[in-house]
Amino acid sequence: MKLSIIVPVYNEEKTIEKVIRELKKLRFKKEIIVVDDGSTDTTPKILKKLKGIKVITHEKNLGKGAAIATGIKHAKGDAVLIQDADLEYKPKDIPKMLKALEKFNADAVFGYRFLRRKGKRLLLHDFGNIFLSFMTSLLFLRSIPDMETGYKLIKRKFLENLKLRAKRFEIEPEITAKLLKQKCKIKFIPIKFEARGFEEGKKIRIWDGIIALLTLLKLRFSSRL
Repeated sequence: MKLSIIVPVYNEEKTIEKVIRELKKLRFKKEIIVVDDGSTDTTPKILKKLKGIKVITHEKNLGKGAAIATGIKHAKGDAVLIQDADLEYKPKDIPKMLKALEKFNADAVFGYRFLRRKGKRLLLHDFGNIFLSFMTSLLFLRSIPDMETGYKLIKRKFLENLKLRAKRFEIEPEITAKLLKQKCKIKFIPIKFEARGFEEGKKIRIWDGIIALLTLLKLRFSSRL
């Protein structure tokens, strides 16, 4: 199985090189697709120096969802994984996610963050994540312990059918809701997660949580994917 790893990046000069280095260490068939979403720091210069990756550039910042959609269009692998560029998620967890995909004959594997997390405790964000996961479970009648996780490994044939429209962070509920509407088999496994604070560049805000909830409600009661 070949894995397409999509790395959406916006102003992550402090971590992008290390992320790519860690991804390259993984010993399985893969392609690394970096979508530079209009970075204004030194991220573009760093990416030009890195070998063994495919870089796609947005001329202006369009949002994480738009960057993921661009990456999917260029993905050639049998499955696709989204890798944030800030190192909150650890590439060492990817091999066990791939194993779970095959072992459980799943259509998607999501990383569950709340068992093995470190770093800053952003209590409002934690509450928001738990609440949104609860609402997802309630709306779609499926047990979804971590809907907002950024580590989503999905077979490409399902991902391409989702017709993703989200431009920003509402991409997470959109992907999850549309997979659930397709009756896809999603397996959750624990991963390491090291949260960073706003002073370290964390971009998601309270308003994004409200939009996520509205996205879930809209997709639950919409007849279209």
